[in-house]
Amino acid sequence: MMIHGFGFLSLSASLVLPWALTGLVQGQKITESLFKDVPQSSTVQEIPLPNRKLISGISTATTYYVSNNGNDRNSGLSTSSAFRTLQRAANLTNPGDTVLIMNGEYKNRPQDGAVLNIKRSGTANAWIKYKAYPGHFPTIQHNTWNGILISNRASYIEINGLEVIGNNAKIDRDYAMSQKDNEDNKFTNGNCISIGEKNKGRSHHINILNNKVHDCGGAGISATEADYVKVDNNTVFNNSWYAVHGCSGISMLNNWSSDNKQGYKIFVTNNRSYNNRMYVPWIVQKRITDGNGIIVDVSKGYRGRVLIANNLTYKNGGSGIHSHDSQHVDIINNTAYLNQQSPEIKKKAKGEIYAGYSSDVKIFNNIMYASPGNAVNSDVKNVNVSYNYNVYSNNSTIKVTGSHDMIADPKFVNASARDFRLKSTSPAINSGLKWSSLTTDFLGNPRVSGYAPDRGAYENR
Repeated sequence: MMIHGFGFLSLSASLVLPWALTGLVQGQKITESLFKDVPQSSTVQEIPLPNRKLISGISTATTYYVSNNGNDRNSGLSTSSAFRTLQRAANLTNPGDTVLIMNGEYKNRPQDGAVLNIKRSGTANAWIKYKAYPGHFPTIQHNTWNGILISNRASYIEINGLEVIGNNAKIDRDYAMSQKDNEDNKFTNGNCISIGEKNKGRSHHINILNNKVHDCGGAGISATEADYVKVDNNTVFNNSWYAVHGCSGISMLNNWSSDNKQGYKIFVTNNRSYNNRMYVPWIVQKRITDGNGIIVDVSKGYRGRVLIANNLTYKNGGSGIHSHDSQHVDIINNTAYLNQQSPEIKKKAKGEIYAGYSSDVKIFNNIMYASPGNAVNSDVKNVNVSYNYNVYSNNSTIKVTGSHDMIADPKFVNASARDFRLKSTSPAINSGLKWSSLTTDFLGNPRVSGYAPDRGAYENR
């Protein structure tokens, strides 16, 4: 292989290896069943890597390794000289670098606000990536403010294939309620993965991919004042239980426009979000308000568009998916099932999937299955909000319908076992509207497989 402009220089196979290695986990789909304890392998061979070099002014990227058996005094440049902590690697990264994380449990020190605080940025052509080592399933276990925090306006960052676990299992509801007026308790208010902080956001180009995120008292995955964010193929559950801040499973809050482009810039796609709910009142209103599967929140000034597509949301305390006080949102081909599990939520705008106080929102091709007495959707103080080509279950309370909406049993394969694929007799098959920006379904299969797209997150094959 030749570098353009340096025809005399040949790169050895060892120099090419870091790129080949890091590419192995790109785009891999990680399902719930894959996340299990995998013992630290003793058969991993040492992979020597070159130090960062300058070749006529061109800097080569570095791959750092982190291992539960490592040492922060090591070089971090091979599997046998890995760092012990994620933060040690994060403090060294430069544009184009990759941090490969090996099996083990990574915890925060008592004085730290995160297990991994990412403050250094990549560039448009050289992202910084934090990824599970191929074939490994590392976990981040924390009892502090964040498992992973992207701060200091860090941008061009990817988090891929990690499991982040919060502190819910170590406290109970009685203790959490005793702290309902305490905003400074990190044990109850900790988040799993946070992009930006309140009044300290403005990160951009962030990818959160293929992670398992659960049991955080606060948010599962949240972005505050961010732009160009992709949250894809994550499993997010048992979050938002004990925080006083009104959190949800996946939330995009105060979306920020880093430029004047108006197309899709924020993507929330192919995620499974369930059993996220509030048990402690929001400290501002002194009541249960959120615990949603997915929410776009207070983003009326955002100039780009948000695509929420191919997600499964079920048994969350609040809605499955909704846009609140926001604009330019498309909610397409999602499946929402028996959300609204928190009976304390009393408000006009409710539903499995809905928009409230919003403008320029399209809610198409979704399946919404509400429990008896719960609203399937709503239309409160909206402007230019359209519902169409959706399937509403027979027992739902429907507030608004589009001309091609359908009231019918969607005929899931086995909803009680969380299998929301469609039986061959489902009325959702071949009855949706083709959405040009959506070419695959929840499993990555082509959409469309018939003469029209199916409604819901799955495309029947």
